[in-house]
Order: sequence, then C-alpha cells, then structure tokens
Amino acid sequence: MRELLRSPFVAALLGGLVVAAALIGYDQIRGPETSTVVEQAPLRSGAPASTSAASTAGGQRLGLTPREIYERDAPGVVLIRAQVVQRSQSPFDLFGPEQQDESTGTGFVIDDDGTILTNAHVVEGAVQVSVQFEDDRLVDGRVIGKDLSTDLALVRVDAKEAKLVPLRLGVSKDVKVGDPTVAIGNPFGLERTLTTGVVSALQREIKGLDDFTIENVIQTDAPINPGNSGGPLIDAAGSVIGVNSQIQTGQGGTGSVGIGFAVPIDTAKEVIPQLKAKGRVDRAWIGLTTVTVSPSIAKLGLDAERGALVQTVEPGSPAERAKMRGGDVQAQVGQTPVLLGGDVIVDIAGNKITSTEDVARAVSSRKPGEKVTVTVVRDGSRVPVTVTLSQRPSVVTQG
Repeated sequence: MRELLRSPFVAALLGGLVVAAALIGYDQIRGPETSTVVEQAPLRSGAPASTSAASTAGGQRLGLTPREIYERDAPGVVLIRAQVVQRSQSPFDLFGPEQQDESTGTGFVIDDDGTILTNAHVVEGAVQVSVQFEDDRLVDGRVIGKDLSTDLALVRVDAKEAKLVPLRLGVSKDVKVGDPTVAIGNPFGLERTLTTGVVSALQREIKGLDDFTIENVIQTDAPINPGNSGGPLIDAAGSVIGVNSQIQTGQGGTGSVGIGFAVPIDTAKEVIPQLKAKGRVDRAWIGLTTVTVSPSIAKLGLDAERGALVQTVEPGSPAERAKMRGGDVQAQVGQTPVLLGGDVIVDIAGNKITSTEDVARAVSSRKPGEKVTVTVVRDGSRVPVTVTLSQRPSVVTQG
C-alpha cells in the first residue's frame, strides 16, 4: 500500500482523543532540551561531491557528512501547516457546521524571493497556509501554483519576514542505485528530523493526485513518514535530487517500512517555471486508454507485433474527434482482461510506440492545441490519423 506523506497534525471537532495523544507525544519529544544527533561518517557516492565543503582524503572528495548537510540545509527546510475547511457531506445537512482540519507537511526554500517547493497534496484544499522556519517564526504563505500530475506545488512567503536559506537543486538523472541519501523533514510534526539511507531503486512509477503516472521516481530506504511530504531528498554533495512524496506501507500500516518514493528534481525543474508564471502546468491530452502489445496479446489475431492497443476512447476527447477506434471484443490474457478490435498505435509524431508508457511520453511532450500524426494499424493497414490535442482534464483517463 502506498500512502501520501501529509501528516494530520490537528483535527478540530472530531477525533479529539486522537489529537490529544498526538499533541502529548509531540510536546514530549519536542521539549526545549531536544537535540538532533547524526552520525559523522562522510557520505560516499560514486561521483565526487561538487562542493568545497566536502570531506577529502588523499585529494579525493568523499562527500559531506550528515551533520554537515544538516547544518547547511536544515535552515532552508520548513514546516507547512495547511488549514482545510470541510462541510458535512450529508444531503440533509447542506448548511451544517464547518469542520476545520490542520495537517502538516514539509517544504524547502528554492530561491531568495521566498518561493518554497512542496507536494501538492500538502496544500490541496487549503484555505490558509502558514510556514514555520527554523527560528520558530511562523509566517503566512500563499499557494502560487500546484500541479496534481506531479504532486508538486509552490508556496510563496514575504522574503522580508523570514531568513531564507535556499537549497541547491541537483540533477536526478545522474543518480545511481546505491548512492547515499539524506532526508530532512517533519515526520508526525517533529521538526527538521534527519534520516539517512541510499537510493534503493530507480525509474519507479507512482500516481499523482489526478491519477496520472509520475515517472522516473527515486526509491530510497532513508526512513520517511507522514509529515515528510514535500521535504528534500539530498545526495552526498548536499544537493536536492528529489521531493519526498509517498511511502510503501505494510498491510494496514501507516509508518515507514524502508521504501520511500521521491519525485525527481529534474521533473520539478520542468514544472517550476510554469507554476511561477501561470500557477499551473499545461499538458496535452489525447483521451484514450491503451495496453502494451505483448507477444501473448499479439497472438490473439493482431496485425502488429508491437505497439499500444487502444482499449477505450473517451467521449468528446481528441481521439474520438479523430475517429480513433477502441476495442469491442473481450479476451483474456492470463489474469488480465483485454479488449480487442481497436487501433494499434505504432507511432506518434515520429516517435516509435512500443508500449503504453511511450504513448504517455509522446503526448505529454506536446502542447494543448498542437496537431500530431498518430500512425495506427487498422484492419491490416498502417493508417495516419491527425489528432488535435487538448488540455489535460483534472481527472485521469489515460494519455
């Protein structure tokens, strides 16, 4: 089970006993004498650390120690409190009392203008956002942009009201399995907690808030828990390589089992300019679902050995307007139901298509309103279809 990492910190009206227990635990751990202890061994990585502060041995850079990373970067990591107002869902209580909840998450400063990067699910539905800095100063923030598809959002604070320590953004495409990682965040409301681990896998996929797939996700075993959402995943050089977003939990569990997922910082770099400029990210949409043509599926009478077999076409979508065909004959491949009879997509705008993921990538690289040629195999022939892409809706179908 994968869970988002936003931590319920205060829940008004309902759940009072749970709140009391959470607050007691928080106060006990966060007493005035609390200090953070980290190991002192330098973090070693396959690549040299690109910072003058890195530890060295024999002229070779070994990377920063966790303490060095924490001392430099923790001041730029913030605690985000989001106030969410909910009304009764009962049709008989349309004007009933509002319930106000507060949840907490993490964010980190990315520039001197007061811009903070976090997860979209941390601030989704928030009517008020406040940001707490290392010196306990609490300042008002406002959401200036969010992208449900990548689960990323930007919060802006007045640069004059807080001491800003921007974190350095690294390059996630160069990350390798086994590289050391540091996570700094606010699990369960415990401010600026540091954990260490390694990159345990790459190219994972998770779902955004709109159920679209986030690709090239970094998996780490650095312990992260609810409340770590939006916090930085940092490499041995002290650069941010990902934004912690979700965890894998055991059956019925809510805590860390050593599998966390971070949205790659390269993805964040792509969406940040649009979020700053327009508050959203414009993405193209074709409006269909597909299944990858495997050898087992190809044997079911398809005229193509590779490609993406169209399953359904969304009513009113660009694909429907272009008269693309979905499947209408039910079949079974192992335990997986498949619809046959639809188009097999083999090329989109010159990009060879061999899987469902290829379709998503080819479409997402385009802009709404752009015309693309989609080559399909239909009735044994290769047929070019011109599709005018539209703006991706807020709820997923696929593509």
